[in-house]
Amino acid sequence: MKNIIEKIKKHYVFFFLFSSIGAFVILPMWLTQSFEINKNTQRIEINVEKPSLDLGVQYKKINLLHNNENVVETLELEDYLINVVAAEMPVEYEEEALKAQATVARTYTLYQIENGHKHDNADVCDSSTCCQAWISKEKRYEKWGDNQDEKWSKLTNAVYSTAGEVITYDGKPIDAFFHSNSGGTTEIPINVWGGSDFPYLQVVETSGEEEYSQYYSEKEYTKAEIESRMKSAYSDFSIDWNEENCIEILEYTESSRIKTLKIGNKNISGVEARKIFELKSSNFTYEISESTVKFKVIGYGHGVGLSQTGSNTLAKEGKNYKEIIEHFFKNIEIENIKDK
Repeated sequence: MKNIIEKIKKHYVFFFLFSSIGAFVILPMWLTQSFEINKNTQRIEINVEKPSLDLGVQYKKINLLHNNENVVETLELEDYLINVVAAEMPVEYEEEALKAQATVARTYTLYQIENGHKHDNADVCDSSTCCQAWISKEKRYEKWGDNQDEKWSKLTNAVYSTAGEVITYDGKPIDAFFHSNSGGTTEIPINVWGGSDFPYLQVVETSGEEEYSQYYSEKEYTKAEIESRMKSAYSDFSIDWNEENCIEILEYTESSRIKTLKIGNKNISGVEARKIFELKSSNFTYEISESTVKFKVIGYGHGVGLSQTGSNTLAKEGKNYKEIIEHFFKNIEIENIKDK
């Protein structure tokens, strides 16, 4: 009996035996168990299902929707992630940056499975605008051209060496956002999508991002094109180009991105301006000439969470993948769901 109790303690099960009326067991609600009593040996066997780290999801295979083909494919989670990292981050990046991306991508996937519910017949899809980008090994090889096996091995190692590792806050996977280049400062979610903020997603600064091609871009439109795009979004839009402040930045976010922009008779958010004018981020300035408007843009992406170029810079500085993750996500833990 002592051995039995010790075995049960390992699974955090508390029970009491009453010899006069048999035995009954009090178990935590989140465990599934079965009981079998061997009459010959009077031995109680208890099978306890392993909990999933209080994550709400099991470490398992996933169903991936290929949007173009409208086909659902079942994959091992880690194998799926190799193709995600292949699509989302340049293989030339430092190995620790690739490991950070793999861990973030794994966390994002499990969060979506538990909370996303974007697809009726699949856990996630292969679209970067909906879930995460995914590319087949064959197509990735075609784009690489040379040293294909070596590059694929590098990605595989980044995923498998972090297998099962998930970023958690309060015992659950975080909504692990990532983007290409923060422009030196990340953004908080409420300034991008509204709603409420996440305690683990704060404004953080990362040096060295200006060294990447994703850091700076320009977009120039004729005044007629500006009007056309605005009228597509707002049928009652009008603008007097002779007015001194026909375009004016009214408010900035905590990360120095555009929060509110006045264009003609409309006040719009920087996020909306980014969408209307197809800018790489909402961190921009503008120049109005006689016939055109030029946007000068800093950064690439929404700016929330991990910056991929920032993570590569940190890796070059000697930071490991866990330190990189802790730079972009605050008050978190990195836990391995396979150990739970």
